[in-house]
Amino acid sequence: MNLKNHRFSSKAKHFAGKVLWLQRFSQLSFLLAFALVSGVSAPAQVPLKQDVLILNEVGLSHALTDLMTQQIVTGVQETPGHPFEFYSETLDLLYFPDRSPLPELRDWLVNKYAGHKIAVVVAVGPETIKFLANYANTMFPGVPIVICGSAADQAGNPNLDSRFTGTWQKREPGKTLEAALRLFPNTRNVFVVGGTSIYDRVVMAATKESLISFQTTESISYLTDMEMGKLLEQLKHLPENSIVFYTSFFQDSAGNKFLNATKALPLVASAANAPVFGMSDTYLGHGIVGGDLMNFREQGKLTARIVSELLAGKKAADIPVENLPSMFMFDWNELKRWRTPESRLPYGSVVLFREPSVWERSKWIWITTLLIILTLSALAAYLQYSHNQLKLAKAKERHLSGKLINAEEQERRRIASELHDDFSQRLALLSLGLENVEEATPSSLGQIHSQLHDLVKSTSEFSADLHTLSHRLHSSTLESLGLVPAVGAFCKEFSANQGVCVAFTADGIPRSVHPDTALCVFRIVQEGLRNLKKHSGAKEAKVALRMEHDRLKVFVCDEGRGFDLSGLRQNEGIGVRSMEERTRALGGDFEIRSKPGKGTTLRAWVPLRLTQDL
Repeated sequence: MNLKNHRFSSKAKHFAGKVLWLQRFSQLSFLLAFALVSGVSAPAQVPLKQDVLILNEVGLSHALTDLMTQQIVTGVQETPGHPFEFYSETLDLLYFPDRSPLPELRDWLVNKYAGHKIAVVVAVGPETIKFLANYANTMFPGVPIVICGSAADQAGNPNLDSRFTGTWQKREPGKTLEAALRLFPNTRNVFVVGGTSIYDRVVMAATKESLISFQTTESISYLTDMEMGKLLEQLKHLPENSIVFYTSFFQDSAGNKFLNATKALPLVASAANAPVFGMSDTYLGHGIVGGDLMNFREQGKLTARIVSELLAGKKAADIPVENLPSMFMFDWNELKRWRTPESRLPYGSVVLFREPSVWERSKWIWITTLLIILTLSALAAYLQYSHNQLKLAKAKERHLSGKLINAEEQERRRIASELHDDFSQRLALLSLGLENVEEATPSSLGQIHSQLHDLVKSTSEFSADLHTLSHRLHSSTLESLGLVPAVGAFCKEFSANQGVCVAFTADGIPRSVHPDTALCVFRIVQEGLRNLKKHSGAKEAKVALRMEHDRLKVFVCDEGRGFDLSGLRQNEGIGVRSMEERTRALGGDFEIRSKPGKGTTLRAWVPLRLTQDL
């Protein structure tokens, strides 16, 4: 879609006839050439392009014209199968007080768009609507005309035929003044500001008529027919408790032209020492506090919808002209500037340009932060729960390991007791009986005597082995003499029986050690020396006990072949696991240090006094 903007001028009128003749000649030549080439073959049926012509009474630099044009162009949805194009003409009707050029303007428009297939004409502004209403019979016959950008009284309440559809604005200056007096209840003076163009005078006349009822209660002054400089100077020195009612200002008394909303209004608002009110939503953001405003933005959207329906084939007669209600709308910045509380606004008012509060500006940051904190808190709670569960599981594991170790020790004690008290005694009796039989056997029976001697010897050795096994299962020395003597005795016995020289030292170990601690240390030494004999190949070993603060430390070292610790867990035996579990069950620490060819060291730290028994 292309928007082509043209401006009517006398020069354009002058060349209109020649341009039209050239256009028609070119079209005729093209059709002739096409007929010669194509012969009698029927042309392909393709959708014809439809044109939309927007007629404005002022240029696109004016806020109302620009707003309406943008709303129409961007809001119209292309009808499927019917491409269209937008054209725009600015007619400058506000500056033709004598109306004499209107017939020439009509002829110029008719000639210019004679070669176009105009599907819809949009009339923006009261003067444009009056112009088309007056020349409807001779302009764009059969083409629907959509009106917008005006109130009915501004356009002179024209009599529109069935080709016309669209919307009227409802302009009520009295409601704007009532809202202003409600916001500023101490008001004593009202100054109504307006320009001298045709549009300005029509709006001012309608405004005066609407405000007649307020003359009895308020002092209303009309600042019209003034040069802009003098007007601004007077606005700077308004009496206290005054308000300004701005209507429109396209031209001053000296003939100077202005852009109404974007130039004249900001000049008035910045000069006035009183709040300014108006009647159009295009004035918001340019200095007015607000008022009961004509909603041209909404009218532009409705106009775009109507144009779309007409392009789709709907008849203008089936779309009645609607009256759009005005709306109370206010500028938040101006309310703050004049220290006006929003509680005084009429019910249902719309406040625009409101600056977001600190919470509104940063709420997503706070919400995101809160979500992150809640997520992290939930994660921390879950991790703490998991940690507590793990601690509980480990505590249960240690408790179970302690019970298993105690059960093992009790079973060892029972077996050792049975071996010592039962089997050892029976073997002793058997050995004694064999010795008696050997002594009673005549020496003449040499072979029998020798066999009996061997049986006595075997029985004695078996009894000694059984005693060693009983001591290994449960050391009675540990219970009767204490930890240090028991470990020392075991080291001597191990050296004598296994051929490994064990150097034992003890430093600062008290005589009384908790039985569980003593048993744990004894088993570590016992299992450590067994592993040394089985795996290290060393002929010497060291066993040391010493105190470190309130913990007992035990070392079992050798200079044997050593091993790689990385494979320990895969090849870990029951003995190593037993030593570690015993230590952990008492709340101690256990470690193994070894390197291939560098020997092995077992270290364990266990508390000297336990807080509770297993």
